[in-house]
Amino acid sequence: MKTNNNKWWVLGTVSLAVFMAMLDITIVNVALPEIQKSFNESFANLQWVLNAYTLVYAVALLPLSKLGDLFGRKKIFLIGLLIFMVGSLASGLATNNLMLNLFRGLQGIGGAAMMSLSLSIVTSSFPEKQRGLALGIWSSAVGLAVSIGPLIGGLLVDTLGWRSIFLINLPVGLLALILGMITIKDTSQRKFGKIDFAGLFFSTLMIFSTVFALIQKETHTDYSWTDWRILNLLGIAILSLILFILIERKIKDPMIQLSMFASRSFVGANIAAFTLGAGLYGGFTYLSILLQSYMGYTAFETGVKLLLISIFTLVLGPITGIISGKIGNRWLIALALLLGLSGVLAINHLIKVPFKWSYLLPGFILLGISNALVNPPISNAAMSSVDEAHVGMASGVLNVFRQVGISFGVVMLGINVTNGYNDSLNKSLTAITTLPSEIKNQLTSLLHKAGPFAGQQIFENAQAKAYNQLPIFTQIKELVFSAYNQGMKEANLMIAVLLLIGALASVLLIRDKK
Repeated sequence: MKTNNNKWWVLGTVSLAVFMAMLDITIVNVALPEIQKSFNESFANLQWVLNAYTLVYAVALLPLSKLGDLFGRKKIFLIGLLIFMVGSLASGLATNNLMLNLFRGLQGIGGAAMMSLSLSIVTSSFPEKQRGLALGIWSSAVGLAVSIGPLIGGLLVDTLGWRSIFLINLPVGLLALILGMITIKDTSQRKFGKIDFAGLFFSTLMIFSTVFALIQKETHTDYSWTDWRILNLLGIAILSLILFILIERKIKDPMIQLSMFASRSFVGANIAAFTLGAGLYGGFTYLSILLQSYMGYTAFETGVKLLLISIFTLVLGPITGIISGKIGNRWLIALALLLGLSGVLAINHLIKVPFKWSYLLPGFILLGISNALVNPPISNAAMSSVDEAHVGMASGVLNVFRQVGISFGVVMLGINVTNGYNDSLNKSLTAITTLPSEIKNQLTSLLHKAGPFAGQQIFENAQAKAYNQLPIFTQIKELVFSAYNQGMKEANLMIAVLLLIGALASVLLIRDKK
């Protein structure tokens, strides 16, 4: 397979499938308001339309990667593609929120198979000298899906309704399925050994408990880290990890070859993937809130603005392989993460109230270049540091680190934004001397309850508009905007620290082959 002409067809096929899977993550965000109207559900319940996919996706990555190594990556990849199509059809026909959540979980299984196995299929299909270019093109498909998801989603929802965002996957998936059956040749060294059910159980339980704990913390802002519901889940995750390691060290056919972690390059690539997910991708959530809730852009307009970050992947993605060939994976990863760090610090330095798009522009350009350069060398460093027989599992592990990183980043950055918002609000309201203390206390309670992510909405309801002629109204609005700005600044500093850790891990741990 590495020497025949099919490899470019294989790359095109798996890129199409991954494009569809990634598109369905970003496209759903735009459709949530319409789904909310259709099912008459609260926004808290609707969050599970996103969380069901994320949770199942993260949990399924390792088992499906292992099944690909055991029974053939092509077979499991195509089965995953078929499952994704069935989940898409069922989601498009769902009649209530519970059904939609369940079928989104089914999509998550298919998405996990396609994402992890597509990476290992590309890695196995190309010789090492062309692998960087191939992974760059694969990353471009991912970047394109992320960047145009809100645009396509807005167009489909406005013209055909929210169900179309799922049903559109059927013709695209059918084309990828036919091409995959024809072009992909399985190169994996299949080992029809025993399935490590104990390792499978404890690895699944570990990832489920970790991600679910983070989701609980995200959706219940009143839960502290010492809340028994959070502590129990994290305790189960730690215990599962310990038992998993003990089992894997003794069993003949382990779920994961722990020897992979003896490779410094593999460890360095996974640390970089985690910090990238936690810092850069976790931060996108709060940039979107800034654009929509505070700067007043629509979902479609926000998608256009965020396109500036993702569009660089299309241009730079395919040539990152050439660049990494010149300077090496570790230096390219470090450079890319430091560019992202510079972008975050640029936003931190320029952003102020009243918010303007021009304040974000330089930072967005740097973040876009960073995002375009970083993924191919991370994938290349991880895949090239393990034996051919284990690239499927290596891909699964890498994706788990990235996905758990995203969940971790969304929660931890959200805590930083909220703490910075509340502290700034308290100081600013205390400094106002023209309000009676009773009204000031009521106002403080109201703004804390609304939280930092409500933005302009708290000033646009009928009750608030009755006071918009008062001088204090404009002052309070400025205080709220300044409070979110302070929260974003604290979150940005955390992003900068995460990206710096990833860059240092790359330089100190990753070793490029001569």
